This record gives sequence, C-alpha cells and structure tokens, in this order.
Amino acid sequence: MTIFSKISVIITSVYFFAAAKVSAAGPASLPNPLKTDDIRVVIGRIINYALGFVGAVALVMFIYGGFLWMLSGGEPARVKKGRDTLVWATIGLAVIFASYAIVNFVIGGLTSGTAK
Repeated sequence: MTIFSKISVIITSVYFFAAAKVSAAGPASLPNPLKTDDIRVVIGRIINYALGFVGAVALVMFIYGGFLWMLSGGEPARVKKGRDTLVWATIGLAVIFASYAIVNFVIGGLTSGTAK
C-alpha cells in the first residue's frame, strides 16, 4: 500500500466519521465548498487543474533538458539526449495548449449553450 493510498484512506475515514457525528446530532446545513451543483462545471475545473499541473511538469522537463544539454561536455550522446528532451517537452507543451483550448471550447459549450 503506497503512502498516497494510506493518506486517502485516513482522509476518507475521518470524513465519514465526521459526517456520522453530524448526522447523529440532527439536521445540519453545510455550505457547498464547490460553489456549484453542476457536475459539468466541476469536471471542467478538475480538467483545468490537471492541465495546469501537466504544464508545470512540462516546465520541469524544459529545465531538465537544458541542464542535460549544458552539462553534456560536448559528448554527442548526451547532447542528443538533452536536445531530444527539449524537443519532446515542446511537443508536449503544444499538446497541452491544444487540449486546453479544446476543453475550454467543449466545457463552454456544455455550460452556457454557446462556445466561447
């Protein structure tokens, strides 16, 4: 069992115990932390956050490829590895931008009835 699954089990059990305690105390009104009841908006937010995370990973890959290239010492294999890392990070960033545009178009069409 990984550390992430252990943490999620702990968080889930704490949430359910807290919910059971609130239910036992009587009817309670809890504010909606999502600020919306529309599942399309929630899914759109999740996708946008995931794309932001992937963009950060692309930035890390640019830095890594740059360091590989700078520290290669002129060795052709290491220069090629650094250059390939930069090329694939660029391609990945282009895919991220394209997917962001597509997601915004689709989510905008689903939520408002018109594409933005």
